[in-house]
Amino acid sequence: MVDVILGLQWGDEGKGKIVDYFAPGYDVIARFQGGPNAGHTLYVDGKKVVLHQIPSGIFHEGKTNLIGNGVVLDPVTLKRECEVVASMGVDYKKSLYISERAHLILPTHRALDKASEVAKGNEKIGSTLKGIGPAYMDKTGRNGLRVGDLLDKTFTSQYIKLRLKHQRLLDNYNFQEDISLWEDDFFEAIEELRSFKIVNGEYFINDKIQQGKKVLAEGAQGSMLDVDFGTFPFVTSSSTISAGVCTGLGIAPQKIKEVFGVSKAYCTRVGSGPFPTELNDEMGELIRKTGSEFGATTGRPRRCGWIDLVALQFACMINGVTQIIMTKTDILDALPELKVCNGYSINGEEKSYVPFQMSKVQIDPIHTSFEGWQTDITKIDNYDNLPLKMKEYIGYINNFLKIPVKYISNGPGRDQIILA
Repeated sequence: MVDVILGLQWGDEGKGKIVDYFAPGYDVIARFQGGPNAGHTLYVDGKKVVLHQIPSGIFHEGKTNLIGNGVVLDPVTLKRECEVVASMGVDYKKSLYISERAHLILPTHRALDKASEVAKGNEKIGSTLKGIGPAYMDKTGRNGLRVGDLLDKTFTSQYIKLRLKHQRLLDNYNFQEDISLWEDDFFEAIEELRSFKIVNGEYFINDKIQQGKKVLAEGAQGSMLDVDFGTFPFVTSSSTISAGVCTGLGIAPQKIKEVFGVSKAYCTRVGSGPFPTELNDEMGELIRKTGSEFGATTGRPRRCGWIDLVALQFACMINGVTQIIMTKTDILDALPELKVCNGYSINGEEKSYVPFQMSKVQIDPIHTSFEGWQTDITKIDNYDNLPLKMKEYIGYINNFLKIPVKYISNGPGRDQIILA
């Protein structure tokens, strides 16, 4: 069977650590969507590592790691990432496999991303400028190049043909930047990529399932950034929800068993777009500083706010979440008061659902307040020893969502997870 770990908010929920924690119990760890705009932060032997494309199981001996067909792959980013992994003593070529159907991010995709974002002016969506959107546009537009194309002798001519098509689009944007250095790095990385284990991903993963191997599917970004169900148009370009596991790995829905949804004890968002519980005040700044809330990929400061149970309930519904993992609970340790959003006032009317387009309506969060636990919980390793006020906070969330918070992360370390 296949279990899934994915984010329930706007990304940055701490999924990397959670996958790393669960990985020893699985045989295969597979990324099923997204690209290098995702940064999964791990702490390995006390050293901080940020993975952008390699599955978070790479540091576990004897585990198979698969980059699935739903991922858009930047060969340059992958090459750099592999160098970091290798410097930590990991033989990545032994355990890393790449689906031949995964689409490639080209230098001109990055240029198109930048040109498009600049052209939007004040209506920017907050793109990471990694070429993700244009790569997925080529995928759905049936223009893209895939990893399997690298093994074809006509790859260079296919690349030139697509580059010319992109150049015409860039001319329309009056884009002037020289991307020749990007191309030099790209073709150097392409040569390296050809030496990897490139496989037919769907047969590969289904064969593992048939053998009785346990598979953990790793998501990137978060459910509220899903291209269909997120806060459109301020979303990513892929399916970040559990349904994306099927299309991103080539497995049938009935193969999915547990869906672990990851949520912070509060809420953050990077980039533009609606964020009903955002705190544009000293409290928001305090949470940002205490939680080191800066993008793992971009370094941008994250917008911070109270936990949003309306959005969280929506995310649990569309994902079929069976268990919730709550992260960064320790960041709230010092706060005398906490708030939980349990409803929206939309244009003056109380609602309990996520509207069609958040950015087109006035949403005022309806809050319930809780006393803070004001206790350092980072060294606690047993649920019974957690402060009573914290248990009340988590218990309220349990009752509201009707889904159990089964794991509580109380620090960045691998071992700082409490089973509820």
